[in-house]
Amino acid sequence: MTSLDLFADPVVLSAALVDIESPSHHEEAIADAIEAALRGLEYAQVQRFGNTVVARTNFGLDSRVVLAGHIDTVPLADNTPHRLATSPSGETILHGCGSVDMKSGLACYLHAFATLAQPGKAAHDLTLIAYEGEEVAQEFNGLYHLERDHPELLQGDIALLGEPSGAIIEAGCQGTIRVFVDAHGTRAHSARSWLGHNAAHDLAGVLTRIAAYEPRTVLIDDCEYREGLNVVGLEGFVATNTIPDHARLIVNFRYAPDRSVEDAKAHLEETLALEEGLELIYDDVAPGALPGLGDPVAAGLVKAVGGNFRAKFGWTDVARFSSLGVPAVNFGPGDPGFAHKKDEQCPVDEIRQVAAQLLDYLSAESE
Repeated sequence: MTSLDLFADPVVLSAALVDIESPSHHEEAIADAIEAALRGLEYAQVQRFGNTVVARTNFGLDSRVVLAGHIDTVPLADNTPHRLATSPSGETILHGCGSVDMKSGLACYLHAFATLAQPGKAAHDLTLIAYEGEEVAQEFNGLYHLERDHPELLQGDIALLGEPSGAIIEAGCQGTIRVFVDAHGTRAHSARSWLGHNAAHDLAGVLTRIAAYEPRTVLIDDCEYREGLNVVGLEGFVATNTIPDHARLIVNFRYAPDRSVEDAKAHLEETLALEEGLELIYDDVAPGALPGLGDPVAAGLVKAVGGNFRAKFGWTDVARFSSLGVPAVNFGPGDPGFAHKKDEQCPVDEIRQVAAQLLDYLSAESE
């Protein structure tokens, strides 16, 4: 089993995590290494659920900060073990599968937890969650399992998720709804179209309304969230000489976190205003997460990163914390645009920056 030094330079720790290959459904080795390293900390209480590892301090402090990061990656693409390279601008870059999504962020969190898991070191009690199955369906997601079976372990005054955010706080996240709008007709030869009913044509009205939709922009805790309603797929082909008897629009609504799921559904249905005969099918629904930057515990984090924050566009696991009433943000090194790519990479300066800012924020000395 690989031995991890949680007190090492976070760049060295990031590289060590990259070298433990852990595509989804194959996280046992990295979970073993993380569990063993955490169990070596005198004051950490460690639990394991499948390949999800949870460590907590319980010093009786007035607040608790949750640090969470997933341990799985997308499938390998001949991009392990890690390598260090110099960019054209002279930056040192860590390359390798998971380097940005999100083993560097996880390394920063593990390093901060280990450094501060001693009496008098931290300003807050800490929870560290290293979880499996984020890159695949929800049923395999370790954080989902904790939310369902052990929600008390997710409780805190604020939660930080180590998703790559360019070393800037990305607060909260959008909610998302994906629906199918189905039309049903009668198939016929296109030379005798009057003998059929064209299902695709029945979608013209709703397609026009979606194209004309004016999404709103909303400011929450000084974070600007932009909504969007878009057709992301069209289906309905039979043959080039055939009237289609079935047609489908795939529609995605990204909504600001001030809307509840129920409010978002109601707004979507009102906007679509489906004509009689069209069928609405919900395929995927996920709530948004409020940024919670007005909370005093969150304010300390904003200060530690120099006031650099923005809204998170897209959905992340921060929503699981928000659903439990815990403010949550994304905060990690690296450009998310490199996630899932063969040349996945993360600047080492950002790894060290995030690690230092975490220690500054969480340390009792910063109070």
